[in-house]
Amino acid sequence: MAKHVDYYLSLNSPWAYLASKRFEAIAKKHGADVTIWPVDFGAVFAVSGGFPLPKRSPQRQAYRMMELKRWRDHLGIKITLEPKFFPADEAPAARCVIALREQGRMADAIKLAHAVLAALWAEEKNTGDPATLKAIIAGCGLDADAVLAAGAAPETAAKREAYTKHAIAESVFGAPFFVIDGERFWGQDRLDFVDRKLAS
Repeated sequence: MAKHVDYYLSLNSPWAYLASKRFEAIAKKHGADVTIWPVDFGAVFAVSGGFPLPKRSPQRQAYRMMELKRWRDHLGIKITLEPKFFPADEAPAARCVIALREQGRMADAIKLAHAVLAALWAEEKNTGDPATLKAIIAGCGLDADAVLAAGAAPETAAKREAYTKHAIAESVFGAPFFVIDGERFWGQDRLDFVDRKLAS
């Protein structure tokens, strides 16, 4: 029986971007069933002791930048360390991902989420801009107008709130976050353990 992974992420997170394609490959290798949860980490941080980047201490901000450089070099993944449009307004893109998920199109939802992350961190695009988001959706081979319309529906915004409450209830506190059989894994640097868990 295939393993199931609950996959929580922020569409603004450089760590989620660094994990994205590697996680896809791991899930594919093991034939894992993945459910994506694009949630509001501002709300998650508020109840889990986390802080948005501008509110973190200078020491933590400096260390974050050092770690991003280390992982960029270690993984050989293209990333703009200080992209022009970070943080982007991720809500419109997140709602489009949710709309696809709610339509049962999980693979398309994951593909779009990862395309948004790459656009922000590798291509320095403003993923919160409607025209840019439309182009990203179309670039995934999807009907951009239909996806944007579904993402703009009030019930989709309500779903994002519900997803966020679910994440909090599941003790999620950072991105990316993976839950497999009740075991939790936080961060792109835990993907080796995700791989081992799916292999077990």
